[in-house]
Order: sequence, then structure tokens, then C-alpha cells
Amino acid sequence: MPVSVRARGVSLALLASSQFLVVLNTSIVNVALPAIGDDLSLSAAGLSWVVNAYLIAFGALLPAGGRLADLYGGRRALAAGLALFTAGSAGAALSPGAGALIAARAVQGVGAAVLSPAALAVLLTLYPSGAARGRALGVWGSVSAAGGAAGVLLGGLLTGTLGWWSVFAVGVPVAALVLAALPRLVPGDDRPPRGGGLDLPGTVSVTLGLLGVAYGLGGGGWAAIAAGVALLGVFALWERRVERGPKQGAAVPLIPPSLLRTADVGIGNVLMLLLGMVWVGTFFFLPLYQQRVLGYSPLEAGLTQLPLALALVLAPLAAGRLRRTLVPGLLTLAAGLAWLARAPEDGTFLVDLLGPTVLVGAGLGLAFVPLTALGVAGVPGERAGVASGLITTTRQVGGALGLAVLTSVAGLAPAGVTGYRHAFLTAAAISLVAATAALLKGRTR
Repeated sequence: MPVSVRARGVSLALLASSQFLVVLNTSIVNVALPAIGDDLSLSAAGLSWVVNAYLIAFGALLPAGGRLADLYGGRRALAAGLALFTAGSAGAALSPGAGALIAARAVQGVGAAVLSPAALAVLLTLYPSGAARGRALGVWGSVSAAGGAAGVLLGGLLTGTLGWWSVFAVGVPVAALVLAALPRLVPGDDRPPRGGGLDLPGTVSVTLGLLGVAYGLGGGGWAAIAAGVALLGVFALWERRVERGPKQGAAVPLIPPSLLRTADVGIGNVLMLLLGMVWVGTFFFLPLYQQRVLGYSPLEAGLTQLPLALALVLAPLAAGRLRRTLVPGLLTLAAGLAWLARAPEDGTFLVDLLGPTVLVGAGLGLAFVPLTALGVAGVPGERAGVASGLITTTRQVGGALGLAVLTSVAGLAPAGVTGYRHAFLTAAAISLVAATAALLKGRTR
């Protein structure tokens, strides 16, 4: 049954609201981290799990979330994801302690992993082709960027006025309203499930493997790292087996190994992993430095991060018009982080923060667009969805691993500003490694 232009517009608004919640939830928490740490007596390593619980669940389960949308229909999967996300948000806001908060964040991540690909799948069904699809995807991208920028300011405002719990509570009524409106305003998907089932062994092994590695790097020790690496090896072997022996009704691989051998997909995902490590780590340590060393209030920390957020939003527009922005973007990012690594204990916004944070935002934005394109370059149309989901997964997983590494590096330094300097300097080194790899790739191909 054809859907009217007005009805499609209303559906697009609801779908964009879902994506806004996912992106907002990623950025709104950062400014609240010092308040959470003080109230729940969490160290920097403990605080990292408030972020990592979400990132690991979101990143590792994102391919499975996309597969659920294929199996059961986009609207059903979107409703399930929104319900989980709402429950996780309410649980985080009401958490009596650190353990409950981290568990609720994991539930949020599971919900986000289901709802984000499902919302995009419904959008692509509503706008199958042509200029209308382009405009719809433009709205989707703009809302994603706006969610990241709004989270920076809203996180500071809510934490400073109501308390840290409110950064989680703010998404509950929005998610609940979208969930209630879905049956009436978003068309259902009555088609039968598309071939193959959910790759449950692959989903479990990759999730536990990433959890083990991140926990080990964050202070859990070599045993946890070894167990995580072993599980990731099991995942790789299982995915090869599933891809080689497909049977009617059997599971399809979460991450087809052959996809990583397609054109530039492999190097694109490696570089995105490194960018994710830097991205999440920077937004974790910057508000901690601002509030715990410089004495900023949560609102001041949010306001002073707006230039970074603005640079991050505007830089992709320039990247879309320029050629070869990947290496310059990574070098710009490294320069900004190296500048931040000189941060003094009595730094000021205009002298010590404005310049480096604008460079960091511009570098992230300039590198993100070509890396996303690289991750789907040369991929056949029927595998484009899997490839685009993989590049998103890689960034989230990279963020979790990077946060574990940078937290460990910062913990080795004496108390005070030195730990933050070490974290920023390590992030700058990772950016330089990525720039070198990208440059070598450009010279050889």
C-alpha cells in the first residue's frame, strides 16, 4: 500500500528521533563522568566502564541487530530496541550504585544495537530510491551530527542543575513516546524473513572476546586478555566455517571473512578502529581534565566543548568537497592531541583549550568521511549494508579498546595533570600510526 508524502515525513521524524537518542546517549554522558565518579566513588578505570559497557554492547551486537531487522522486520526490531533502550535509560537514572549503573548502560547498548540499524532499514524501505532517499539520508546524517553536538551542551546543563542521573533520564520520555507512536505512524513490514538465521555462536563469542580484551587492558590482567583473544580466534574460525558451508535456513555469518578481502574494506576497518580508539578516549579524558584539574563546572565544560563539536560537524562538509583529506585529517588530529598533551594545571580556555580542541574536532571530521567511504569501497551492492554496518561496529569497538588502553596509560602516571597528558600524548601517537598506515596504503595502491 503506497505511503503518502506526509505520512513518510512523519515516519522519518520518528526514525530520526530514534537515531538522535542513540547519538545523544554517546555524547551526553561524557561531561557527567566526573560527577558520577565523585558520587559513586569510581576511579578513572571504573568510570571507563560506564562508557565501555555501552560501547561494547553496541559495537559487538550491531551486526546481530541488523540481522534481526532482516529476520523479523524493521518495525518489530525497532520496537524491541526502543523498549530495551528505554529500560536501560531508566535503570541508569535510578541506579543505586556503580554495578547497577554499568549493567544498565550495557542494556542501553543492546537496545541501541537493535534500534539503530532497524530504524535505518525502515527508512530505506520508505525511501527506496531517487532524490527523496538522498534528502532522507541527509536528514538522518544531520540529526546524527546534531545529537553529538547537543549532547555536549545538554550534558553539562543537566548535570549542573539536576545531577548526573538526569543525563540518562532525559531519553526515557522521548523513547517512550516514539515507541508508543510506532504502530500508528510507521508502516509495518509483512514480508517473510530473508534467508538464514541469527549467528548466535558468532554473536556470543565476539561479544565475550571483546569484553575480555577490554577488561584485561583496563586492569584485569593478562589472563583476561588471553581469554578474550582466544574467543576472538574462535569467532574468526566460526565465521569462516559458516561462510564456507551455507545451508538452507542456517545462520549467515555476522562478519563475512571474504568481505574483509574486498578492495579497501580491510584497511578501512583497521584505520577506523584506530580512529575510534582516539575518538572515544579524547571525549572521555577532556571533561575529566576540565573539571578535575581546571575546576570547571559541568556547564562550563559543556560550553567550552562547543567549538570542538562545531568543528566536528562542519569538517565533514569540507571533506565532501575536497580530495585526499584522510592523511591531513589524521595529522591535524595528532597535532591537536599533542597540543592538549601540554595542558598545564592552571590552563585557560583561550590559550590552552580553544586551539587544540578545534584541531581535534576538525581532524576527526576530515578523517571520518574518507574512512567511511574506504570501508565500503568496491563492495557489491548486495553487501553494502553489511559493509556499512561493519565500519560502524569497528569504530565502536575501537572506542572500547582505546578507552581501556588510554585509561591504563593514564593510571601509570602520578596523580594530577600528568595522567591526562600521557593519555592525550598516547592518543596523538595512535593518530600518527594511522596516518602513516594510510600514507603507505596510498603509495602502494
